[in-house]
Amino acid sequence: MTTSRSTPTESALSEPITVPPFAVISGAQVQRALQGREKQIMELVEATYRLHSAGDSVNPASYFLRFSDRPSSRIIALPASIGGQVRVDGVKWISSFPDNVEAGIPRASAVLILNDHDTGYPFACLESSIISATRTAASAALAADRLSRDRRRPTRVGFFGAGLIARYIHTFLAGTGWSFDEIGVHDLSTDSTAGFRCYLEQSGTAGRITVRDSAEELIRNSDLVVFATVAGQPHVSDLSWFAHNPLVLHVSLRDLAPEIVLASTNIVDDVEHCLKANTSPHLAEQLTGNRDFLHGTLDDVMAGRVAVPTDRPLVFSPFGLGVLDLAVGKYVYDEVAHSGELHVVDDFFHELSRYG
Repeated sequence: MTTSRSTPTESALSEPITVPPFAVISGAQVQRALQGREKQIMELVEATYRLHSAGDSVNPASYFLRFSDRPSSRIIALPASIGGQVRVDGVKWISSFPDNVEAGIPRASAVLILNDHDTGYPFACLESSIISATRTAASAALAADRLSRDRRRPTRVGFFGAGLIARYIHTFLAGTGWSFDEIGVHDLSTDSTAGFRCYLEQSGTAGRITVRDSAEELIRNSDLVVFATVAGQPHVSDLSWFAHNPLVLHVSLRDLAPEIVLASTNIVDDVEHCLKANTSPHLAEQLTGNRDFLHGTLDDVMAGRVAVPTDRPLVFSPFGLGVLDLAVGKYVYDEVAHSGELHVVDDFFHELSRYG
């Protein structure tokens, strides 16, 4: 069934509380709702960070399902609730199976469940690997903009890791006004490097594309470094590579040795979330026994509560908040509903009478 209707949170203000219909939104619909709207989504992510910082959200710790027979794989649940105009609850259920890449399918897959604010009933299930990559890229582009305002704007970007997340981050940088004289690429996989280079060439970038043979070469020749790997533990430990004080988007969270973290200015999206699960900042906390190396959050910078110095590397480490998935997911839901292409599953909630 295809239908269009007001969202549960809109209708709850003027109608009796009822069980909402349940919709399924495909990846193709998600992509159509988000494509070409990088600036708008970045502004949505910024507004969500502000709501979260103001306390108008609930964002518990992520829950990790791990497997003894598949130690490199995991499935993560990110429950959250957000107020403001979004006013929705929900959970992202996202898996990361790195061995998928060798089989020719994406590493990550995900769904997002949206729950009605007033009844708690789920009202939508969305394909969410695109939503997850989008909110990650929007957060990175927002950080690149906000954290470079008091320093020389980067003209050379280096991507360490050349998968889907790197592609989305580049798309968001380009879509929000960034251009670079040079784009460096380094990945352990030659196929990934070639694929990312092909994407860059087809995107029409004016910058010179350079494949770097080593991590050191990439970092030393980049003013903006994007880590988008699947590393499970630190593999970059030489502080001298960062002597030019670049801006580092540490999206994959576990690339940098704690010694580099301690020698840098560190901005996170959320302190409690980032200092968990053996991220590089968490390892730095374990090494020192304190959190003095953290300068503040991205919202602190945006609100002017924190100024970032320019005399050392500047590292942004975003753990990735479930409230961002909710905000982007609700945006997608509203766009699909308003287009009249919402696919509702009839009688999904069937046993609705207490006594039959």
